[in-house]
Amino acid sequence: MYAIDQIAKYLVVAHLPYERVVPVLGELLKFYYVTNSGAAFSIGSGSTWIFSIVGACVLGFVIWYARRIRSLAWAVLFGLLLGGLLGNLTDRMLRAPGFGVGHVVDFIKIPLLPAIFNIADVGIVSSMALFLILTLRGVGIDGKRTTGHEDNAAAEHDEIAPHDEAEPRNQAEPHDQAVPHDEPKE
Repeated sequence: MYAIDQIAKYLVVAHLPYERVVPVLGELLKFYYVTNSGAAFSIGSGSTWIFSIVGACVLGFVIWYARRIRSLAWAVLFGLLLGGLLGNLTDRMLRAPGFGVGHVVDFIKIPLLPAIFNIADVGIVSSMALFLILTLRGVGIDGKRTTGHEDNAAAEHDEIAPHDEAEPRNQAEPHDQAVPHDEPKE
């Protein structure tokens, strides 16, 4: 992700005219080379250095936390996020007007969004979409699924499992009856 972003930005700066629309796929995709000193939608244009500091902190957290990943889906998520963060942070550190306050190169324009963005932004947004999907599906960073169904299955297993004779039995529990299971409804 990082390499693709940086190569694309290099080609944009070297070959596209600044602030002029270049149709790629008619109205569906246009290149429009601009620089952005702020965040998405040019929010906080005068605070570029703050985005550099926040980006570096988030990058450090991602690298530190990534050691816990045991799932391919989460590894993809963190890879997209890491590549996107690095891509935009590289711009902020190395591009004009100077170190830590550099402007990010944006060039992708589609009719669905009012913003102009870059490949690093695509990586960041894709990682957030994947984060939502994994979270809603109950997939943990270890790759194990944690849903209410597993908790219920564990509870049922505890109810069915034989008791250790050293432990006193719960008097409310039937002694010789099997635990009833939900019967399929007809």
